[in-house]
Amino acid sequence: MTQYKLVVDCTTGKQEYIALTPAEIAERDQQAAAAAEEQAKREAEEVAKGELQASAFNKLQDLGLTAEEAAAIIEK
Repeated sequence: MTQYKLVVDCTTGKQEYIALTPAEIAERDQQAAAAAEEQAKREAEEVAKGELQASAFNKLQDLGLTAEEAAAIIEK
């Protein structure tokens, strides 16, 4: 399937669809893969942070703090 890019001449308003070159397609694929990898990394960091907070919350409760006290400490 041929991929296209839209080129707009802002002075005339003319719009033209131009087929992407193999190099442009490869670059687009690389950028998409990098974006997906970065998104997966951010999501993994969020999960790890949530797990760490849950662990800290449980440990604080084990020390005798109430849920509200533990939550107040975790939030800071």
